[in-house]
Amino acid sequence: MDALTDSVADLMRAVARDVVLPRYRNLATHEVEEKTAGELVTIADREAEERLNEGLARLLPEAGLVGEEACAADPARMNDLATGLNWLIDPIDGTGNFAAGRPPFAIMVALVDAGVTQAGWMLDPLTGRLCHAALGQGASIDGERVIARESGAALPIAGISLLFVKPEDRQGLIDRIEGRFAMADIPRCAGEQYPRIVLGTHDLAVFERTLPWDHAPGALFVNEAGGRVARPDGSPYRLGAEPGRGMLAAASPAMWDRAAEILYR
Repeated sequence: MDALTDSVADLMRAVARDVVLPRYRNLATHEVEEKTAGELVTIADREAEERLNEGLARLLPEAGLVGEEACAADPARMNDLATGLNWLIDPIDGTGNFAAGRPPFAIMVALVDAGVTQAGWMLDPLTGRLCHAALGQGASIDGERVIARESGAALPIAGISLLFVKPEDRQGLIDRIEGRFAMADIPRCAGEQYPRIVLGTHDLAVFERTLPWDHAPGALFVNEAGGRVARPDGSPYRLGAEPGRGMLAAASPAMWDRAAEILYR
């Protein structure tokens, strides 16, 4: 896996250098589109996914390719994740930030076998930070092993977005949070939010929408670093035809249990 890990990282850095960063703060109006309500796609997303597809296919020809933009055009492609070996690609995570010319945004890749994430990579093109994890082998940042840690704040620091919470559930969630968590601004980029949990910036995060390209690399990264990411009922995050809703990520299993008791029980 080491040679493959390095090759994927090199490919992602090349795509960041050659495709993504030249478009950053340099997009023409016609190069940004709304693919669904509130969801943007740019020419850089499409070009980056194409380059990643080409490179990953050369690295592991037996694996399929499932990309965010390909699934936008054909949602049935997501079904492939439930069976067989597949690359899962998010060419630009945090496209809204990227299109607005502000950080953070990330390039994310995962290798998935029959719905289980085997390895994941998250690259911050602006800083060059690379987060990597492999199933059963731990997590690293820029090649150095990393262990998740809590912030140590009096109130756990929580990144919680209410954007996709059903209106009828929103006030109840707000009531449960009040006085129990210190709310932090969310980065609107899963490729940044998951590292914040491992690095002790945030203690936990709650995600309502859990599309696979947004969460497969980060969930594995936190779990392999010693934190915990799971569905609200405690079941593991698996990929497949059903995108599912709801996920809790925390810097430790104890923090996960504490947050789940407050938020879901």
